[in-house]
Amino acid sequence: PFTFTVGFLWLRHPTPSSTLGARFSYLRMKYLFFSWLAVFISSWVVYVQYSSYTELCRGHECKKTICDKYRRGVIDGSACSSLCDKDTLYLGKCLSSKPNNQVYTGSWGDLEGVIKCQMGDILQYDLGADMEPRKEAMLFDKPTKGTSVEKFKEMVFSYLKAKVGEQANLQDLANLVLSVADSNKDGHISLPEAKSAWALLQLNEVLLMVILQDKEHTPKLLGFCGNLYVAEKVEYTSLYGLHLPWLLELWIPSGVRRSMDQWFTPSWPRKAKIFIGLLELVEDVFHGPFGNFLMCDVSATNFGYNEKHDLKAVDLRRVVPEAAFREAMRDRHCDVDADCVYGADCSTSCDLTKRRCSTDVIQPNLAKACRMLKDYILRGAPLDVREELEKQLYSCMALKGSADQMEMEHSLILNNLKTLLWKKISNTKDS
Repeated sequence: PFTFTVGFLWLRHPTPSSTLGARFSYLRMKYLFFSWLAVFISSWVVYVQYSSYTELCRGHECKKTICDKYRRGVIDGSACSSLCDKDTLYLGKCLSSKPNNQVYTGSWGDLEGVIKCQMGDILQYDLGADMEPRKEAMLFDKPTKGTSVEKFKEMVFSYLKAKVGEQANLQDLANLVLSVADSNKDGHISLPEAKSAWALLQLNEVLLMVILQDKEHTPKLLGFCGNLYVAEKVEYTSLYGLHLPWLLELWIPSGVRRSMDQWFTPSWPRKAKIFIGLLELVEDVFHGPFGNFLMCDVSATNFGYNEKHDLKAVDLRRVVPEAAFREAMRDRHCDVDADCVYGADCSTSCDLTKRRCSTDVIQPNLAKACRMLKDYILRGAPLDVREELEKQLYSCMALKGSADQMEMEHSLILNNLKTLLWKKISNTKDS
């Protein structure tokens, strides 16, 4: 017979007090971990925000450079004394999106405006795919000492001819630029005034503000000092009314964000008035008094509106003269159509036989404008106009080639859209 020895292991049950102590210890560790995690994330967010701010927002550097040039007699302008001597031109909230293009809200005495300043030795914008300005020799090096007023006028005329092309009234544009250069309106252009004007003339936005200074959809140029300039403030700088903290923006899918944007907009009659303003801006820009311009970044972030819901352009840097665009594309090498793109919205086709970009833009400004605001204007549209409005919008978006090539169809669609919208809102209080 076999003998089995059985052993018993007696387990000690934990007491209530020991269980409570272990649970408390676990909760305390959990609390400490999440507290540390929250502190770490908060510190990281603050660091990223601070680093981003210090990199993007360098208004104090811009002011220091401009005022140093002004006090040394290199530059002059209508805003110099207020900025550097009287401190009545104040830089407020930073709106910069790129370090080399400083943008601030500001106040100039009783005026509210937007202050913009170019950082670095920038004299000329190159029509490159990256939209970055090309650096030239040295900022404010032209015109040189000893240049006569007549010679400066010739410089301005030649530059404008290269920029906007041969125009019958090119001398009128040159005179307009020279009148802006005479900042103190004494009838004479000093060398410091000429240096400021020449630096500003290289910037597409300033040139367009001068050309369209009498048009209601373009911000007014209020003053300048060197390549720092003050523009009219636009009350509402976004066509959409929803602003979220940047941290939330990172986690919201683009499709969801677009849907949210469409819900936070003005009433439909007011949206219709804003859209009419965009159509009028398209007319102003392309059929302007001094040549045609192409809108190469037609996005909602570049437009806003005032209290009366009149559309205002917020950023005109990527509105370029058609003549300059054609010249740049003519010299550009390409392998595929994607090589023939400037900005977000100006593109031509690649001639594979010559390996060069063609000079004719694929879509006119009007088609880009209709595409940008299609969902914006269709949401909430009255039923009696929605079907016709949608039909006209799709006809507008289907436009191909430059407006010169299809002048009749371009004008017909633009006028039909304006007539349809005005007819619907003309008797409403919101219009």
